Amino acid sequence: MTKLLLILILSTMTLSWATASKAPQVITPKEIQKAKQQYGPLAAKRLEAWQALVNENYQKPEKIKLDKVNRFFNEARFVSDAEHWHQKDYWATPIELLGTDAGDCEDFVIAKYFTLKAMGVAESKLYLTYVKAVRLRQAHMVLTYFETPRSIPLVLDNINRRIVKATQRRDLIPIYSFNGDGLWLSKQRGKGAAVKGGTKKLKNWNQLLKRMQQ
Repeated sequence: MTKLLLILILSTMTLSWATASKAPQVITPKEIQKAKQQYGPLAAKRLEAWQALVNENYQKPEKIKLDKVNRFFNEARFVSDAEHWHQKDYWATPIELLGTDAGDCEDFVIAKYFTLKAMGVAESKLYLTYVKAVRLRQAHMVLTYFETPRSIPLVLDNINRRIVKATQRRDLIPIYSFNGDGLWLSKQRGKGAAVKGGTKKLKNWNQLLKRMQQ
């Protein structure tokens, strides 16, 4: 190996390490070790892959971030709360979703929301949106992304895995949406009127935030 080639390789490796070091940390080594003890070695691998996802894509354009994050979390299995957590309605943290490799629609959306936020997507563009899934005849949750406040939102879903505009999802009827900034009753295919009291009315959301802080 020539000296010049060695220098080029080392420079590339240094640049790669420097880039990764600037990426936001979504999971700590301590948390990975704890999950490994609780859920097993495969859980640790999934959590390491989560951090790698952020490292590799946090500087990419937002459309790429949406696609990568949507694909990553949609690999988990869909399991109802009653079967998975033995509770009627439980909102799991991203660590719990990846640790068990399973969750329901809320868990998929929560993980995508917080990961995209960590990767630099503005909170004002991201909304956890409750809908009625017409074909399934049941309540459902998706993540909606507004490129601009007036844009038709894109829908990130675990049922239909393609990211498409809300106007193309005639199988979904929006009910309400929320994020860390507030709660809104939906108008068709977009945000609607703000709800007085905001997310204080969302018991599961507030319990989730407390668990994540812990």
